[in-house]
Amino acid sequence: MGSMEEPSPETNYTKPLGIRFIEYIKRSNISYKTHQVIVLIVTFIAYASYHAARKTTSVVKSTLDPASDEVSLNSLPWRRRPFSWILGDGWAPFDGSDGTVLLGEIDVAFLAVYAIGMYFSGHLGDRINLRIFLTIGMVGTGVFTSLFGIGYWGSIHSFYYYLAVQMLAGLFQSTGWPSVVAVVGNWFGKKKRGLIMGIWNAHTSVGNITGSLVASALLQYGWGWSFVVPGLMIATIGLVVFLFLPVTPESVGVSEEDESDSPKKSGAEVTSPLLISSRAEVKDQPVGFIEAWKIPGVAPFALCLFFSKLVAYTFLYWLPFYISHTAIDGQYLSDAAAGNLSTLFDVGGVLGGILAGHISDRLDARAITAASFMYCAIPALFFYRSYGSISLTANVILMFITGMFVNGPYALITTAVSADLGTHSSLRGNSRALATVTAIIDGTGSVGAAIGPLLTGYISAKSWSAVFTMLMGAALIAGLLLTRLVVAEVTAKIEESRSRRGSTSRSQPAVIDV
Repeated sequence: MGSMEEPSPETNYTKPLGIRFIEYIKRSNISYKTHQVIVLIVTFIAYASYHAARKTTSVVKSTLDPASDEVSLNSLPWRRRPFSWILGDGWAPFDGSDGTVLLGEIDVAFLAVYAIGMYFSGHLGDRINLRIFLTIGMVGTGVFTSLFGIGYWGSIHSFYYYLAVQMLAGLFQSTGWPSVVAVVGNWFGKKKRGLIMGIWNAHTSVGNITGSLVASALLQYGWGWSFVVPGLMIATIGLVVFLFLPVTPESVGVSEEDESDSPKKSGAEVTSPLLISSRAEVKDQPVGFIEAWKIPGVAPFALCLFFSKLVAYTFLYWLPFYISHTAIDGQYLSDAAAGNLSTLFDVGGVLGGILAGHISDRLDARAITAASFMYCAIPALFFYRSYGSISLTANVILMFITGMFVNGPYALITTAVSADLGTHSSLRGNSRALATVTAIIDGTGSVGAAIGPLLTGYISAKSWSAVFTMLMGAALIAGLLLTRLVVAEVTAKIEESRSRRGSTSRSQPAVIDV
């Protein structure tokens, strides 16, 4: 009994080499729950590395163009460039009068290719091995992130070189989100998916902070290192993904039922081979792009995320700049203090994602939870704009609350909702729609993520109040887009309550009037 169970040749073939090595050392198979832990850890680190690589451009931007630290969407959290005595006065072609415009064009190009590439990545992700697909995406991201930095040592001053490299980096970056959500969705059922994915979604903030710290620390050695090191990091983690990530329980020959007395173990009734083969046949057929759009709930949630991510990314790109240019208690904060203060928005967002996931699990109502958070974001935005300048304490509290309500539904939709819809009952057990559905939802949201900061650049030149009005309007539209789903969920809850009361009354003994 103590010897290791020999897996079938087919199962053994699909197991990652790292899993096989662990099982060889243990002399026994890894349990289902251990596989779940491995999936959460590996995908967390993987997507954190995507965000760390993505963050490098914003950190180096003020070094490439000294003027960009005043007006850039992704300015460093300090106004004067660090180590300017080493780095000189900028880097052509970004050090001219139009340097900020060129850097802005690179940002828009990256986000545009990322959004478009997301649709193709989801389509491919449901048709090939996600472990290999994710590895290729991470190694490719590392290569093109590093190539941007190599321009430093190669004395490359062609704008089109950096534009092309950044666009290709955006294309490979688009492989990440559909893949990791699909893998996590394969391993975790709907019951606690919201809470688990809400906590797991903290990888975004961890990656942003890590990328900022690594890129900033390396600037003194030359801005090229700020790209090459994060590039090498994500490529290395890509190899870890290849070695250790189990894509599905079936691919490694385990099932949740194996943890308890299942029919197979107890000798109880076994499912007919005919049913098994027909079920496998359904699962082996990937869902098309148009078919995925037709899944109930995909279109409303995708459009909702468009406006939700518009609000969230506007804060991501503009919040440090807004804080440093707004008097708080009659004083202006330095860019360093403003950058540090803005991280509280992300902290609130992490809590919001966890709360939204937990509440939606308890209520079993994703649309109600997401819409409620979006509606609550409207007064939060209003109060932050109106009263955030009264004192530093008021600013901190209101910013934290705003981050919670803005990022809560964004995190919920991109994780638990995408996983739910990718395994919707209309698919009749087909599990090969997760990546496609995730890509459609987050890809549509990424278009909003590109448009929001771009519009803010024009509107903020006239009035910050107008910017917040735009954000409140976007939050309202995001909530309204889920109205039909909210009504359906409320109706279902009422019917469920009525049926429960009816069954309770029928179960009570009748009172006979004597």
